[in-house]
Amino acid sequence: MPAKRARGNRQKRKPPVAGPPDAPSALNARLLEAGPEARRFIHILARSQRTPQILELGTSYGYSTVWLADAARAAGGRVTTMELHDDRSAYARDMTTRAGLADYVDFRVGKAVTLIEDLLVRFDFVLIALWKDLYVPCLDAVYPKLNVGAIIVADDMSPGTDDVLRYARTVRAKPHMASLCVPVGGGMEMSRYR
Repeated sequence: MPAKRARGNRQKRKPPVAGPPDAPSALNARLLEAGPEARRFIHILARSQRTPQILELGTSYGYSTVWLADAARAAGGRVTTMELHDDRSAYARDMTTRAGLADYVDFRVGKAVTLIEDLLVRFDFVLIALWKDLYVPCLDAVYPKLNVGAIIVADDMSPGTDDVLRYARTVRAKPHMASLCVPVGGGMEMSRYR
């Protein structure tokens, strides 16, 4: 039987890898969305569209989903949100229900590129907020499904990584796309399909 440790030498228990955003682990802390300034920005952009079809790539725990659903309610639109992890999607669904916005959101669980390809909807606003190496494949999948005037916002575009630079180059090279990085939150690449 192992010897008991003195009270002062107790090791702290590590938080679980998956959990609610109010008690995140180190991994989840990196996955949580940017703060309210960035969310207000996407809310304003999404709400500026008339009856927008909104696509969120990377639901996580639903913080952005609530902002987008509120914009959809105000503008007469709808949100389709995609998340790889069903536990996060369930948490986000609960958040939108508690906010009274669940009727404006369609939750999808699975790989984003596959889910996008299966959709028959065309989009007016897209928020890309998942793993950076998926930004370009998701852009390529959603590009043919954009309505004229659609806005794409790629979140957390702080410079320096190859994936961020590759996304910026790719979106700016797409035909009929105007794009620039705006200093909101961790930096957002805002693009408009003309």
